[in-house]
Parts: sequence; C-alpha cells; structure tokens
Amino acid sequence: MRRGGSYRIAHMGMLFAVALVLSFLESALVPLLGLMPAMKIGLANIVVMYALLFLGRGYACALVLLKALFAFLTRGFTAGVLSLLGGSASLLVLCLLLLWPGGLSGYLFSACGALAHNLGQLVGAAILLSSAAALGYAPVLMIAGLIMGGITWWLLKALLPYFAHLSAKNNQNPLYKKLR
Repeated sequence: MRRGGSYRIAHMGMLFAVALVLSFLESALVPLLGLMPAMKIGLANIVVMYALLFLGRGYACALVLLKALFAFLTRGFTAGVLSLLGGSASLLVLCLLLLWPGGLSGYLFSACGALAHNLGQLVGAAILLSSAAALGYAPVLMIAGLIMGGITWWLLKALLPYFAHLSAKNNQNPLYKKLR
C-alpha cells in the first residue's frame, strides 16, 4: 500500500524528533564520559542509518538537512555548516558502501560513516578557520570514529525491534540483509 504525503511528513517528523532526543542525550553523555567536546558518540546518526537502510536515500538526506538546519538555528552558522558537511560526507560514503557487491559488515558500514562524518567536519573547520590547524584533531577523531562507529552499529541493531513499527520492510530489506 502506498502511503500519502501526510504520512510521510509525520513519519519524517517522528524520526527527526528521535534524532533530536538522541542528540540531546549525546550532549549530556559527552562530559560524563570525559570526552573532548569535538568527540561525539553519533547517536543521532543511528536514525540516519535506519532511514537509509529501511526507508531510502530521500529520507536519510532529509534527516541530514533537518539536523543541519536545527544545528544552524540553535547553535549558529559554524555548527550548521559542520553538521551539514559531516552529515553529507557520511551519507555519501554510506550510499557508496551500499553499492559494494557482496556482503559488508555492519561495523565497517557504520565505522566508515563515522570516519567520513569526522573528516567532513574537519575539512569544514579547516575551511572556516582558513587554517589547516583543525586537521590536527584528525588522528584522535579517526580513532574515535572507529570506536563510536562500532557503538552506533551495535545500538542500531539493538533498537531495530523498537523501530519495527515504523517500517514494514525491516526484516525484508535487502540492504539491511547485506550488512549482517
């Protein structure tokens, strides 16, 4: 059955709300875990990966744009640009990985997305600062991306039963089966 425009808008709003709650939770956890402010767990990216795997690139792209717009409106120009560049780089890499013939581990999928997100933000920071000094964070953020990418994949797998009502395609999607 084909869903109407109202359903898709409500569905997107619900996913965006979940991403915002996860982002807020992440902001509260970062200082408790003793992480540098630039190190994020990437909890909101769980929703983007879910959207990409089960709803399509359009939903995932819209979520990346909404997250960047929200960052712009609540934290300013720099946060909005960095969110957009990181989210776009991550989404591009995830889409390219889904084109890979054969199977792909979920960890590799998520970790590559996290690494691309960090790299996109580092390049954005270097451009905004007109200095390559921001790239000095690269080694730390690349290690963090490998670790956090694994955590976000594990969390996505754990949360899928709770997301099941959002999409009837959860266990039938060939993209998700490709990542097992």
